Amino acid sequence: MIKYIILGVIQGLTEFLPVSSSAHLVIFNKFLSAEANLLFYITLHLGTLFSLIIFFFKDIIKLLKDFNLLKKIFIVTLITGIIGILGKDFFERLFSNYRLVSLTLFINGLILIFASKKIDTAKKYRPTYLDSSILGFTQSLAIMPGISRSGITISTLLFRRLEKESAFKFSFLASIPLILGSFFFKLKDVSFGLGNIEVLEYTIGFIAAGVSGYLSLMVLSSLIKKRGLNFFGYYCIIISCLLFIL
Repeated sequence: MIKYIILGVIQGLTEFLPVSSSAHLVIFNKFLSAEANLLFYITLHLGTLFSLIIFFFKDIIKLLKDFNLLKKIFIVTLITGIIGILGKDFFERLFSNYRLVSLTLFINGLILIFASKKIDTAKKYRPTYLDSSILGFTQSLAIMPGISRSGITISTLLFRRLEKESAFKFSFLASIPLILGSFFFKLKDVSFGLGNIEVLEYTIGFIAAGVSGYLSLMVLSSLIKKRGLNFFGYYCIIISCLLFIL
């Protein structure tokens, strides 16, 4: 039971904080000796998706009335989706390579540190179609364990001189169709038939992921406004070094 709570909290905290949820689940999966159950991981992602929708509910309502912004999110999703589907087998093989996860975490940390230097150099408040196209490509890199989706997308928008709060919001709004698509794509591979105990454990994991996910969004929103992403960059570098050594 404790294992499911821990994995739920890890998923919730690392899904939105720019430290790579996939890398942390790979690491903790190894040390907790947890079985790689696809349905459980889908359940955790569903929990964080609900927290994302609740946190950005007002922005989602506004988005539905903004056709121009919807088209840009469609571009991001289309490019990421095509790359993700074409490279599915390649990306899946990376999850068993712990040395590679260590390297990608290190790279993720460097990206966050360099992006923080651009956080106060904003020149625009809305992403362009070119920004959306570039974001689609960079977001696909987050399929690799160790590269944070929120980290790489927010950093991309900061490098493109988008204002920090706008970068934060657009990054996560653009992630919603991707998470939904990933959910339904993986659902076809799930073997259902849970016992009563498993239903309880999965429900607890779902709640733990949702609550911690919402809290991580609050933390990230506050830190981006005040301090940038340096803290998360140094954290990723430290964790990558420890993983490489251990």
